[in-house]
Amino acid sequence: MSQTTPFAAAFAEAQLPGAVGLIVDRDGIRHAEALGHADVSSGAPMQLDTVCQIASMTKALVSAGAMQLVEQGRLELDADVGALLPELANPQVLTGFDADGKPQLRPAARAITLRHLLTHTAGLGYFFVHPEVLQYFGAIGMPTPGTRAAVTMPLMFDPGDRWEYSVATDWVGLAIEAVTGERLNDYLTANLFAPLGMNQTAFRAALPADAARVHVRAGGALSPVDIYLGGGEFDGGGGGITSTAPDYAQFVRMVLNGGELDGNRVLSAATIAEMSRNQVGPLRAGYMGSAMPQLAAPYDTFPDQHTGWGLGFLINPKKGPNGRSPGSLAWAGIFNSYYWIDPAAGLGGVFVSQLQPFGDKRALACFGALEAMAYA
Repeated sequence: MSQTTPFAAAFAEAQLPGAVGLIVDRDGIRHAEALGHADVSSGAPMQLDTVCQIASMTKALVSAGAMQLVEQGRLELDADVGALLPELANPQVLTGFDADGKPQLRPAARAITLRHLLTHTAGLGYFFVHPEVLQYFGAIGMPTPGTRAAVTMPLMFDPGDRWEYSVATDWVGLAIEAVTGERLNDYLTANLFAPLGMNQTAFRAALPADAARVHVRAGGALSPVDIYLGGGEFDGGGGGITSTAPDYAQFVRMVLNGGELDGNRVLSAATIAEMSRNQVGPLRAGYMGSAMPQLAAPYDTFPDQHTGWGLGFLINPKKGPNGRSPGSLAWAGIFNSYYWIDPAAGLGGVFVSQLQPFGDKRALACFGALEAMAYA
């Protein structure tokens, strides 16, 4: 009789609809477990290869695609992106609102660069994180989700002055489209997903019928809700990808292997090292406030650490409570999915669930149990 794993025990306590947990090293998968349901209303089980909305775990994939183009000299980290993206040319900073609620703006002190976008230091925000962004859209009219208008906004601060989680990676994806002339899904499929064997990973017009559904807890019970972050007028580089835990594990292993997987090199070792280096200096990265707690609670992975940010990843400077090494890379998706990549230990993990709001303590405990297993 097989023993219950710590991950399964934590899942039993977590009241999640379903979850997949994978632990990997440079050579392959060390542990894989799928638990619960993809849809509690139909009873469909969660499988290892169930397609899920990975939301902001999309950002690392899009960042890697952009860095391929930096390697080729087709994108520049420190050039003004306004030449490629007119909406970001001559940026304006929001200074407040007048007595009638009209936004007050001033010219930004400097241009926005790709490095600013990749590090969330451009000055942009998110309507569900930043009350001032929500107030701005309230003043001008709420844009339709999935449109370029939904990611077009004034800055909250001058580029480079602060770290704030934002729509910046949506603009990274649009920069990829501008320089390649391709739809973002087509570029990433040819240059990242196919070489890494990520065959279930894509921007899809609609959520597949057999994909996991997002759930909420209501009255002590789990209920599926109809929410899909994909299918807009452009491929949303900030959160529009659907994928599976084993597919994402391929990406994690590629990073662990310095840009190569199973004989297919997608990035140079030097580029992976640069992406893995703290790029924001004295700025502290990683804290995410909340303007809409029904979508996302305030979140801070390591509240006791001065966390940094690379070109696409959160970086912890000290050892994590569940074992990850200093200098590990990580981030998450809004439906309580999380990953980490530990180059020093040669380990990584992927945890995928489909529950809102984000930052659920019981989901985080489940992810923590998975991580602790990796270092046990």
